[in-house]
Amino acid sequence: MIVVDTSALIGALAGAQPEKPALLEIVRLRERLLLPTLVLYEFWRGPRTQTELSRQEALVPARTAEAFGSDQARVAARLYAMLDRSREREVDIAIAAHALAAGATLWTLNHRDFADVPDLKLHGQ
Repeated sequence: MIVVDTSALIGALAGAQPEKPALLEIVRLRERLLLPTLVLYEFWRGPRTQTELSRQEALVPARTAEAFGSDQARVAARLYAMLDRSREREVDIAIAAHALAAGATLWTLNHRDFADVPDLKLHGQ
């Protein structure tokens, strides 16, 4: 299972789609994609075209997005207490918590943002 970070979603679905080959490989391998509602929020709040929104809905429909629940909250709170600059990274910490709580890999283009998260597996590393 792969949790999709906002950076990867934008890279695969928006503009010139530089991450589209990586997305196609994930699909070819039949990996299950998990889309946190926080990522959906970050994706939707940016300037998105109708085409980009349609691509997102075809790839991971909004109705299947996973809410930030108590399991994720527990993991995120633990991470928040242990990581540097937590106040600046609350959404990233919550997204990492989704991956950790699900035992999944995180697909992000911002590996540095997550490099210090213990036990987090990053896709492509």
